[in-house]
Amino acid sequence: MKPDVLSLVFRRRRMSGKLEKKLGLGTAIALSVGTTVGAGIFTSISEVAGASGSAIITILAFFIGGVIMIPQNIVMAELATAYPNESGGHYVYIKNAGWRRLAFLCGWAVFWGNDTSAIAIVALSAVQYFAFLLPMPDLAIKIAAVALILAFMFLHICSVEGAGKFQTIATAVKLVPFILIIGIGLFYIRGDFLAAPAIAGAPVGLAALLAGISATSWSYDGMGAACYMTAEIKDPKKTMPRALIFSVILIIALYSLLSTIITGILPLGDLISSSAPLAEAASHLPLLGQISGIFVAVSAIIVISAACSGTIMFQPRLEYQMAQDGVFFKTFGKVHDKFKTPHVSIALQCIIASLFVFISNIRELLGYFTLVLLLKNTLTFVTMFVHHRKKDYDPLWRAPAWLFMTVVSILSSMILVVSTFLWAPLAGLICALLVVVTGMPVYYIWTRSSAQKKDAG
Repeated sequence: MKPDVLSLVFRRRRMSGKLEKKLGLGTAIALSVGTTVGAGIFTSISEVAGASGSAIITILAFFIGGVIMIPQNIVMAELATAYPNESGGHYVYIKNAGWRRLAFLCGWAVFWGNDTSAIAIVALSAVQYFAFLLPMPDLAIKIAAVALILAFMFLHICSVEGAGKFQTIATAVKLVPFILIIGIGLFYIRGDFLAAPAIAGAPVGLAALLAGISATSWSYDGMGAACYMTAEIKDPKKTMPRALIFSVILIIALYSLLSTIITGILPLGDLISSSAPLAEAASHLPLLGQISGIFVAVSAIIVISAACSGTIMFQPRLEYQMAQDGVFFKTFGKVHDKFKTPHVSIALQCIIASLFVFISNIRELLGYFTLVLLLKNTLTFVTMFVHHRKKDYDPLWRAPAWLFMTVVSILSSMILVVSTFLWAPLAGLICALLVVVTGMPVYYIWTRSSAQKKDAG
């Protein structure tokens, strides 16, 4: 009798197992684009318009906000090729800079404050849009969200290649609704909407542009997802730079065109006050107007489901790498002999996320960890100065004008850190203290245990 899937997933495996390089350029791009273009784009245009105060500044904010992300992706590409056989993204780069405690604290905060809860939130968001088409009670929504999580869990455990192909297809499909709005909307743009003066009381000039750029930061967050799976990327010397640079250019084009269409279709006041700007814009287009609600709901299901799949695919690699380094729960470092995936790390994250689905107000919990999680990005870019002083630092691909790229990356990352701190300073400080107080004792226990084992060996 063949073993069932659950027994394959949880069968005991050796820690010596390693991940294999099975993913190509298409999957790396799909991970970056699929993770970045998620639920946020359905509402972020209203927030950027409100911060910018005019249509032209809104469009410029999306364009420039994306352009300043290019240096970040270039820096991440160099770091990824410097450690081509390690997964885990930011954790790996901070650790290899010699800042092991900080690397651990970042990973500790990410696991408890972001990874599992993010899976739960994304799954719930996708099912809630489905409930718009087929109304269902809250309990049914939560059960459906858990079913979605478990379905993606088995997909990503049982085949990294199959999961990669699915992610590539899903990302291509999720771009179709946006392309439709852009393609149809081009014929209905109103020049007077685009040229309208700033709304009364809004900032003007450089102040408006900086406010708008800051508001776009959330829309561009997530493009480093492929860096969490570098150990599974084929030919990282070519694949990582191409994937990260192409992804940011594609997303800049998408967001710039989308913001142009929407600000050219909707009066700015209506756009700013709208809680569903894409649905509002679709309702003004002749071919989509009568089915705008259904169109946006179906689009959201596709877009957010692909983001859920990508999240489940890349996030567990961080905890896998920490476990391999002996600074996380040992079981997370296991690799399935047959599937060559970090099956335990994927399964446990999804199981915890399924439990989180039934916890109310989980979005409020995420707010406490936002500042700490954003600081890890800035810290990662700062490590470039340390890496470039190391004699054994030899990346497969080097960033052009690395010093300039690094400085711009740090400054652009700090924009979001500062704005987040101003938004919720107490919550950020409380979380930082919580991470240190809970994380440091655990770190010393794990490192001491690893040292004792080495001595005994």
